[in-house]
Amino acid sequence: MSNLIKIGENGKKASMILGQLDQESKNIGLRTCAKALLENEDYIMKANKKDVEAAKKNGVKPSLVDRLLLTHDRICAIADGLEEVAALDDPIGEVLSMKVRPNGLTIGQKVVPLGVIGIIYESRPNVTADAFGLCFKTGNAVILKGGSVAINSNIAIVKVLRDALSSIDITADAVQLIEDTNREAVQELIRLNKYIDVIIPRGGAGLIKTVVENSSIPVIETGTGNCHIYVDEYADFNMALDIIDNAKTQRLGVCNTAESLVIHEKISKEFIPLVVDRLRAKQVEIRADEKGCSISDYCNPATEEDYGAEYLDKIISLKVVDSINDAINHINNYNTKHSDAIITKDYNNGLKFLNEVDSAAVYINASTRFTDGNEFGFGAEIGISTQKLHARGPMGLRALTTTKYIIFGNGQIR
Repeated sequence: MSNLIKIGENGKKASMILGQLDQESKNIGLRTCAKALLENEDYIMKANKKDVEAAKKNGVKPSLVDRLLLTHDRICAIADGLEEVAALDDPIGEVLSMKVRPNGLTIGQKVVPLGVIGIIYESRPNVTADAFGLCFKTGNAVILKGGSVAINSNIAIVKVLRDALSSIDITADAVQLIEDTNREAVQELIRLNKYIDVIIPRGGAGLIKTVVENSSIPVIETGTGNCHIYVDEYADFNMALDIIDNAKTQRLGVCNTAESLVIHEKISKEFIPLVVDRLRAKQVEIRADEKGCSISDYCNPATEEDYGAEYLDKIISLKVVDSINDAINHINNYNTKHSDAIITKDYNNGLKFLNEVDSAAVYINASTRFTDGNEFGFGAEIGISTQKLHARGPMGLRALTTTKYIIFGNGQIR
């Protein structure tokens, strides 16, 4: 028996136990784990230091090292996230409907856990605790497969979580980590359909494509983030500059960072020099189309690939368009269905953008950086789904549940 099959079996057994835990027991478990993370901060930080040093030595770019890094504040935020999840309403057991049929049967629909959730992710160790917290609250067992770059951090965090659960007599197999960092482990994991009910990949386009194309387990696809900001002809320039600055430069290595600008032609000669100056002050390279380059000498020529790129770096693409229709068509052609925003004072243009842009989150006059489970009031998130079935956008507790029909009879036969 392979180690992964054993992990799958343990996960299935744990899911049967977790599915029957009452809300108070789950909340105590989450709060115990949050406390344990804070108490073991030094242990976690030492493990994380090994990962960070190795990443720098291997030439990992700074924005991705930042995603990997754990600080005191970030560990406190991870613990706070578990506390926030504990405070959320538990959806498990909720009866969504109950109707009496003409034959006397009473038929209802009840919210239940998915079962065992496999999560494959890359360099963000905070995902380890976030994923556990949301899965645990919804009565799901979770099997984690993190990237090699964060392996020491993930091992430390999972050990702390498992020890905390064991200390209050809750099965430690509520959370399991696959420590094998070989790519073959991913291929084996995504075929354990006997034990795992759903796979959620979080990471780059290559990882997600591999999982979607090869998994024998249903997949909830979390997409990469080529997020756009369209500056309409009726935009407030100061608002647009602040939003673009925030969306692009606040944190480079996350999926809700803006990677593409679309500028209306009527304001391009006035606005492009302003946005170029703002972004150059943050060392951001602008790769623009021919019109954009003709307006600012500081723009570099864009290629076709630039318009669809998720840079995760100090680079942004720029496209000048003749109308809001052209803007929407450009965005729908190149976006990753994640998050896109319009900056405008025109009510009709704002609604048109909301209605016609095909993304999980569409904004009027706000930064794409708000596409986040915590910002949406979910406590934490399991990922940002860019597909349309089961879940879309930031996935909180409800996205980790399914339903079953419950039927009450008094002897009916058909």
